[in-house]
Amino acid sequence: MAGIFKAYDIRGIYGDTLTEDIVFKIARALATFLKCRKVVVGRDMRPHSEPLFKALSRGLVLQGADVIDLGLCSTPMSYYGNGLLGGDAGIMITASHNPGEWNGMKLSRKQAIPISGDTGIVDIEKIVTAGTFDPPAEEAGSISSYNVLPEYKQHVQKLAHIKRPVRIAVDFANAMGIYEAKALEGLISIDPIFDKLDGTFPNHEANPLKTETLDALRKKIRGGKYDFGVAFDGDADRAGFVDEKGEIIPMDMVTTIIAQDLLKKEKGAIFYDLRSSWAVKEVILENGGKPMMSRVGHAFIKQQMRENNAIFAGELSGHYYFRENFFTESSSMATICVANIVSEAGKPISELVKPIRRYFASGEINFEAADGPAVLQRLKNKYKDGKITLLDGVSVEFDNWWFNVRASNTEPLIRLNLEAKTKDIMEAKRVELTAEIKK
Repeated sequence: MAGIFKAYDIRGIYGDTLTEDIVFKIARALATFLKCRKVVVGRDMRPHSEPLFKALSRGLVLQGADVIDLGLCSTPMSYYGNGLLGGDAGIMITASHNPGEWNGMKLSRKQAIPISGDTGIVDIEKIVTAGTFDPPAEEAGSISSYNVLPEYKQHVQKLAHIKRPVRIAVDFANAMGIYEAKALEGLISIDPIFDKLDGTFPNHEANPLKTETLDALRKKIRGGKYDFGVAFDGDADRAGFVDEKGEIIPMDMVTTIIAQDLLKKEKGAIFYDLRSSWAVKEVILENGGKPMMSRVGHAFIKQQMRENNAIFAGELSGHYYFRENFFTESSSMATICVANIVSEAGKPISELVKPIRRYFASGEINFEAADGPAVLQRLKNKYKDGKITLLDGVSVEFDNWWFNVRASNTEPLIRLNLEAKTKDIMEAKRVELTAEIKK
């Protein structure tokens, strides 16, 4: 059981670190911790998601909780289902983009408020380890089924104001984007790739952050006439986009496009994670919005959005969060916003992205670091002449370049992002910082 309780979710290898017995205990611990009486549960297409659902339900029902089974669905659909059905808690059985032998659970409270390591996962782990469950309920809970797709589709399509037919190619990676994209049916013409559910991921890893996983989509785009392409991750709470030429659109640039669309309807706060380009803040301001910087990680971003009633937030990893979806991700909403802008513009998406690609970014560079805090302190001392922010790791801003160095929330790594006004400055500073981090 060691190591399955992560910063943002519970994840392990099925039959080894994650078994039906452990999931049964986690269910009992969740019910003990939250005192929940109605739990909304969805699952992905992995062959072991079904037996894990049965074990989970057994534990919840034993503690007197009623289980509403959403069946197969995307993670955004499960969040919506939790909020829509008034769940005291929500559980999505998935290991997202991890390989097929993995599985896990994403946990949330009512209204799809995430349960992270700091807000409950550690407590649940303690209850499981000590076996300090509440006694079984005098009256067992029930299990019922609910098809959330029709309402999710209607909910998502409220965002649409598409002015001309839009045709896209979508790489589903044999995963839950197949369900997420059902919310787009009748609105956008979709040519699919790898659209048969298969929890072994026979074609490629379901992770659009790894650019090589976009090769098949890019090839398809180049072979046809499409407005843009989309690739979903394993549970469809992330999406990567490519333009009509098959070129990858950086995920912070997608944030700016979605922000432009949403700010036409309503002015308000929009969050972007601190690794994003200067251009994101600038475009939000240019469109009458209030740009707000957030920490990396969905639990932090969702909390900051709620506190500020933010319309939207975009993260460099391809998570796109919408107030309308209980401040959680919706890849289909993100796709509609991009389609809205493209359909109105009268020009291809590459031409829309071009003027907002104003600076030169390094991309995220990872370093193994035995002593992360020492690295951060060294950087603070060396770059003390810049504007220092400690929102997440160390961010330092100068007139013509900036960088952020932070410890990973999930791995023993230090992550560097930097951006500059010229390519030469970016490359020089990347070499300089790499040397400093590796000292």
